[in-house]
Amino acid sequence: METHSNGEILIGDNCSIGQNFHVTSTNGSLYIGNNTTISGNVFITNIDHEYQEIGKPILEQPLKYSKTRIGDNCFIGFGASIQAGTVLGKQCIVGTNAVVRGTYPDYSVIVGVPAKAIKRYNEETGDWEKI
Repeated sequence: METHSNGEILIGDNCSIGQNFHVTSTNGSLYIGNNTTISGNVFITNIDHEYQEIGKPILEQPLKYSKTRIGDNCFIGFGASIQAGTVLGKQCIVGTNAVVRGTYPDYSVIVGVPAKAIKRYNEETGDWEKI
């Protein structure tokens, strides 16, 4: 876990975190909700490098910070990458090796590179519905 320049990482209660987990936060908070399971080799961040000046190395370019939040009771599959600015609602499932960026509502199943939601649980019917 890494924090830089007033970054903070907040991890809720009763979380399970696998081996080789890497999380980094700068200039803001990164939140992982209660009862969330994070498998091994997962990367989570709230930082991006800008790439505006083509002749300048990326590491020398300004950083961009975006709120990253993982809701309660989520499952993050092995090798997934949760990119800056991602917001997962409660009870989301992220598939193995998914590269996730964006906002996903509660009860979403998110897979792929780039990741997209493929199913969502309907609380009224009690069924998983394809999107």
